[in-house]
Amino acid sequence: MRGVAVGALVIASSSAVFAQTQPPAQRQAQGQAPASDTARAASSGTDEIALDTMTVVATRSQAERAVDALAGVSVVTQRELHDYMPSTVQEVFFGMPGTTVLQNGNSTQASINIRGLQDFGRVAVTIDGARQNFTQIGHNDGAGSFFLEPSLLTNVEVIRGPVANIYGSGAIGGVVNFRTKDASDLLKDSQLWAMEANGEFGSNGPEGFGSLFGAARVGQNVDLFLGFTKRARSNYEDGDGNVVPNTNNETWTGIAKATFRPAEFHEIKLEGLNFDSTYTTYNSALVDGQIPASATQYQTDVTNRTATISYNYSNPDNNLIDWRSSAYWNQVKQDQVKVAGTCNTTTGCLGDPRQFKIDTLGFDINNSSRFNVGSISNVITLGGDYFHDDVKNEDNFGFGAGYNPSGKRSVGGAFAQWKGNWTSWLETIAAVRWDSYDLKGEYTDGTSGDRISPKITVAITPVEWLTVYGTYAEGYRAPSVTESLVDGEHPRVSPFFSFGFLPNPDLKAEIGKNKEIGVNLKYDDLFTGGDKIRAKANYYRNDVDDFINTVYMTGSSPICRATGWMMCYQYQNVSSAKLEGFEFEGMYDAGQWFIGFNATVSSGKNKEDNEPLTTVMPNTVATTIGTRLFDSRLTASVRWQWVAAKTASDLPSDLSASSLAALETDSFNLVNAYLSYQANEWVTASFALENLLNEQYTQYQQFLPSAGLTFKAGLRVTLGGDVIAAAAPSPYIK
Repeated sequence: MRGVAVGALVIASSSAVFAQTQPPAQRQAQGQAPASDTARAASSGTDEIALDTMTVVATRSQAERAVDALAGVSVVTQRELHDYMPSTVQEVFFGMPGTTVLQNGNSTQASINIRGLQDFGRVAVTIDGARQNFTQIGHNDGAGSFFLEPSLLTNVEVIRGPVANIYGSGAIGGVVNFRTKDASDLLKDSQLWAMEANGEFGSNGPEGFGSLFGAARVGQNVDLFLGFTKRARSNYEDGDGNVVPNTNNETWTGIAKATFRPAEFHEIKLEGLNFDSTYTTYNSALVDGQIPASATQYQTDVTNRTATISYNYSNPDNNLIDWRSSAYWNQVKQDQVKVAGTCNTTTGCLGDPRQFKIDTLGFDINNSSRFNVGSISNVITLGGDYFHDDVKNEDNFGFGAGYNPSGKRSVGGAFAQWKGNWTSWLETIAAVRWDSYDLKGEYTDGTSGDRISPKITVAITPVEWLTVYGTYAEGYRAPSVTESLVDGEHPRVSPFFSFGFLPNPDLKAEIGKNKEIGVNLKYDDLFTGGDKIRAKANYYRNDVDDFINTVYMTGSSPICRATGWMMCYQYQNVSSAKLEGFEFEGMYDAGQWFIGFNATVSSGKNKEDNEPLTTVMPNTVATTIGTRLFDSRLTASVRWQWVAAKTASDLPSDLSASSLAALETDSFNLVNAYLSYQANEWVTASFALENLLNEQYTQYQQFLPSAGLTFKAGLRVTLGGDVIAAAAPSPYIK
């Protein structure tokens, strides 16, 4: 498995969500809110801490604040996305405990690691509910990645650990829900139309970005949304002032949504999303700041297309039906042409093309029913989901399709969850999920399996401001097409030496068994009137049975000798793995000033040989301090993070010298400064100095150095008008 680079771990500072809209009146009662609304729901305060943001990610049953969730939940708010102007997906997660992103500078491809687990769907990634299952592995390539423009986002919700078994097979590491902008993010109450224009400039590249989003109400029960973005970046410089070659890219996106309310309490939403990016990529470390002459380079064009339809019904007077459903199609297609490197049978010759493509069809349905039994308040949520992956990879000149076999996989399941509030101080959650999968290759037999996974959580609130919870949860990850079906001889590296890959139709699914103890803290008026502190801390241990990993075998091995190869590789259930750690996320906010602190300490090992796992991220500590002035129109903050080194003692002892050298990284410190000023109701300017100390560093499990000192400036303009007459309101207008 390939690791994911160290993500920054600093609590997001400015903490406010642009609460331009409120949920429909009919969904405010009893905490009910369908996923489409709660994704961007927030309290009315403009200085809201991220942990106060409303979310349904932990239970799917009802909206609750992230700080109240009985799990490791974090949220990136719309205000943070505006103020910090992330240029990459990796920058979106700057400040999130236990969650790191690998995204080398020469690609827009990203993958996510949660608590030391990654690749092949161990972390379930969705964009507006659509699963992202793309895989394209090779030398240092991604075994589970996605493509996304961060400026499209309105918020991000993350739940860590297999407690999220209600989200489908595979989420033994956790779930990341990306939610894109919608008409409700632009339209204020009673407006008929609104638009948002953004422009940004980055000095290190340089980099330019522009976007235009528009929303309109057609009548009183139809919302339309349309948006376009364009981002272009030249090669950046690292902390030593060296230009990092081929870190330039160009990306454009288009998004369209239509929301219909055909009757009271009913909502239908249609969505289309297109992402297109071009760049030249390679998978070799630089030598003296240059790409080695022997390195293979590919001119790459990637598209990520998604179509989604959803239907929600929520009536506060109907406690038995709170319905959410969606169906989606997602296609990721990566076309590559070799533009540099030697001519060989592994990668082909100059001008040779190859293509990696996956089509995913899926649906997700669930319903929550609320009722009381005596003094016990109950919520029962029933649901099911399904997705089908159709992988079609072509490489007629090299071995790209050998690493990445074509095939089909169907994964489905159903769950039942009960959430009970016994008293004001005792709460329990119990869930059970059944999973089933079936996969097969283009010309080979595959594998199948099913399992029931339980979950139980007990929470005690001894005082109003403190909750302590304990959880045991299991998750089930079906093997991927690649793991089960990879097959064939790698092109010979010499006339006398060959090796290959063996399929494993008997490969078992992985089972994550997570134990977690957590503390949620929220306290208002601690030192002064109006101040507040929010914090979440947890300790976890996740034992993964039937852990899937690549196994190396010499020619003396019977299974390898039968092929005639000198050595071979196969994905096998080699052993169980143990991952454990401590996470803390907290913020104190006194209105005019705020301070945050984050820490993550983690470890992981193969329980069979007691060797460390390479996918465990370095420990991190970070702080944030900031102030708000001029009636909170100006927000200034400084964020600092320290990332620990990865040394030979943190890595498996059987690594080769070259592999060890590639993985070892030094510790580093990053300091970023941000300034945001809202000149008036329509215009906001943002500025940033990233890597203020011009630190030279390469993040863990990445082979390219990160960017040095970078200045960013952005301007956002929002307009809207044609207010609906107050005398004729509609109950459906948000």
